[in-house]
Amino acid sequence: MNPEPTTPNDQNRLGQLLVALFQAVLYRDTDGALWQALMDLQARVRDYAATIGLELILDDAEGYAYLRQRPAVAGEPELPRLVARRQLSYPVSLILALLRKKLAEFDATGGETRLVVDRDQIAEQVRLFLPQTGNEARLLDRMDAHLNKVVELGFLHRLRGQENQFEVRRILKAFVDAQWLADFEQRLAGYAAHAASGEEEA
Repeated sequence: MNPEPTTPNDQNRLGQLLVALFQAVLYRDTDGALWQALMDLQARVRDYAATIGLELILDDAEGYAYLRQRPAVAGEPELPRLVARRQLSYPVSLILALLRKKLAEFDATGGETRLVVDRDQIAEQVRLFLPQTGNEARLLDRMDAHLNKVVELGFLHRLRGQENQFEVRRILKAFVDAQWLADFEQRLAGYAAHAASGEEEA
């Protein structure tokens, strides 16, 4: 079967789509036109990504897509890394862990599809695993900085007009997998020990 001809419009849509995927995660609910382009041009996106050592991860049920580094194949030369690894600070890792657990509990209820949390809720949970401090204002300032980092990473979305309200983005499930979650209690024990040590957070 001959491949379908490529039109100038398709080339333009493909270019816009690839740029968007290189920059960030693509969401169906906020990027409707680009999401439709992905549905139409998915095979071409996969082919292009493969030539530069990337693969398209697409979860149609959850409504997100992103590019990640393709795992190395034995016997093949490894391509230079295009997607950088990010070292997360202890507080940011803790926030992600707590949000992932909350998302799993939320999904188990089988109700709404959007999990919304507020800053005070997150801070109350996180403070249990951070060294105690008598400076509440300083703690909240740091919490805001950590939450801003989580927003920047794409795991939280700040609601418009509600600075302290956040939607938990479902892509978090792809980065904090079921096995990681199964070890959550053990990880929390480590976090609690960290708090008890009184070490200053990063």
